[in-house]
Amino acid sequence: MNEVRDNPQRLRYEVLVDGKVAGFVQYSMRGGRMILVHTDVDEAHEGQGLGSILVSGALDDIRRRGLRIVPVCPFVESYIERHPEYDDLVDHEMFDALNTETK
Repeated sequence: MNEVRDNPQRLRYEVLVDGKVAGFVQYSMRGGRMILVHTDVDEAHEGQGLGSILVSGALDDIRRRGLRIVPVCPFVESYIERHPEYDDLVDHEMFDALNTETK
């Protein structure tokens, strides 16, 4: 059984497999928005769909909390493109501003 949980002390959502952390989405808070910075899944668990389980679990929790996001992480960004039901969580104005800053 896989579990996705927020670990606010480490500023990340984690996916657990058999009670052990197998991957995470690192985030930071900026302007009241959750900036999803980086996704990482342990090599031993790659190819098992954990990245998608992790991101969907994180986005569902973020929606429940009433927060908005800025998906800086390419994996999260592409996940939202493939699952447009999460697009309403994206603060597109801040997303565009951050993308302009990094170019």
